[in-house]
Amino acid sequence: MDSSYPKVVLVFSGKRKSGKDYTSALLAERLGDICTILTLSAPLKHQYAEIHGLDYNQLLSASSYKECYRHDMVVWGEKKRNEDPAIFCRLATQNVSHQHKVWLISDARRKTDVAYFKKMYSDRAKLVRVEADKSVRASRGYVFKKGVDDSETECGLDEGVSWDVIITNNGNQDDLDSQLTHVISSIQHGLINETDVS
Repeated sequence: MDSSYPKVVLVFSGKRKSGKDYTSALLAERLGDICTILTLSAPLKHQYAEIHGLDYNQLLSASSYKECYRHDMVVWGEKKRNEDPAIFCRLATQNVSHQHKVWLISDARRKTDVAYFKKMYSDRAKLVRVEADKSVRASRGYVFKKGVDDSETECGLDEGVSWDVIITNNGNQDDLDSQLTHVISSIQHGLINETDVS
């Protein structure tokens, strides 16, 4: 493995309907071709879909189809992680093009996820928490679900993590854009001798 690659890894976390994916997508759009979004849930959902004969693409979407299987996927994913805590981190980061100097991990959920990226990429890995008020999350469709919202997948990073960046995503687009501008500025500082970030 090239020890200097990638140059920057931003590890995103946040509660359901906080806008982790939305925020990651906006940041990726502004960074352009040097950036890629990687999700830890994609390899989990792929394996789960194959084993259970389900539609993988539907499981990736924010659909009622996914919600029907969410609890069982959580249980299954926990079983796999208990066997190998870094399994989905490794699978998600396999075969990424060297064109992508910046990785956005859009869905870290556990301390083992955070520990993996900090161990593998040291000071190039920055931890980002996306937060939104509960009322805002509710307006986006959040409803508390027992066995999901009180599980490690939602609560594992609530305490004991020192976040490098906290992004507030309460629906004010100008405010969010301003926060992302600060993140991009810090990324530029991490890309020493790189000139292709705008």
